[in-house]
Amino acid sequence: MTGMTRQRQPMTIVVTLPCFISDEARRITDFLGSGKADLVHIRKPHAREADVRQLIKSIPTCFRNRLVLHDFFGLAEEMSLYGIHLNSRNPFPLPGWHGSVSRSCHSIDEVALYKPSCDYVSLSPIFDSISKAGYTSAFSIGELRTAVSSGIIDKKVMALGGITFTNMQDVLRLGFGGVMILGAAWQNM
Repeated sequence: MTGMTRQRQPMTIVVTLPCFISDEARRITDFLGSGKADLVHIRKPHAREADVRQLIKSIPTCFRNRLVLHDFFGLAEEMSLYGIHLNSRNPFPLPGWHGSVSRSCHSIDEVALYKPSCDYVSLSPIFDSISKAGYTSAFSIGELRTAVSSGIIDKKVMALGGITFTNMQDVLRLGFGGVMILGAAWQNM
């Protein structure tokens, strides 16, 4: 395990929209302060580092240890964030990184491959995406149950894709360790 261990299961993780929105820092603070989210992943694939830095600076220091970056990993160390999230743009952690490491996975095989070297991984899309048009579910319930019974999906695997605060309990009953909510978290702003 490369990073800190979470004591509370299941985890609820909110992922930011790829674009910046007004009052985003307050919304992130509200998710963390209200207990609606254990962690917030900052995913801004087309942003400049300075803009991501400014967003993080706008979040109270007491919540920064619950933020995870998908880009600009140096900021995670500089600002004492919880972790980094590996993906196709950034497939490797910084040398010497000691915080949490998570990774995006889009197949059961990727989960089996990457889970041992990460604190947790995301598997998507579980349901049809709310935030990405045409990004439809990639797994049947039967495939997910088989992956659970074989030990591939377990408490280190977070479900992503079409997850809402309403349907998350159904996903957790399947055997996931938590959920990652993107589109549903930012609706009706």
